[in-house]
Amino acid sequence: MNDRIVELLHRNLQEVFGEGDATRRRAAIEALYTEDCVVYTPEGALVGQDTLDKFAGDLRAMHPHFAYTAHGEPQALHNAGRLAWGSGPRGEAPDYTGLDVIIVRDGKIAALYVFLDSMPS
Repeated sequence: MNDRIVELLHRNLQEVFGEGDATRRRAAIEALYTEDCVVYTPEGALVGQDTLDKFAGDLRAMHPHFAYTAHGEPQALHNAGRLAWGSGPRGEAPDYTGLDVIIVRDGKIAALYVFLDSMPS
C-alpha cells in the first residue's frame, strides 16, 4: 500500500494539478480518485470528480506556465500520505508552497487535504 500511496501523491501533483490538457487531466482524475472523493481546500470542500476536474482546470488556467515540484520525499502511513510541494514558473523559486495529505480507499484517493503555506498572488 505504501508504494501506491507514494505513486498517488506524485501522480496527483503532476497529472491532475500540473496537467494543462483537459482530456488527460480527466483521465488521471478517474484513475486516481474515487467517484465520491472530497478535496478540502482553504476555500472549502469540493465533492466528486466533476467538481475536482473543474477546480483543477480553473487553477491551471490561472497559472498555465507554473510547474509543481515535490519538496522532499512523500511519506505514507497506513492509508494516508503526505507530500510537500511548490508551484511557480519552471526553473524559478516557487510563488507558493503547500502540503497535500491524502486518504486512500481501495487504491484511490478518497480525500485530499490541501494545506497552503502561502497564498498565490
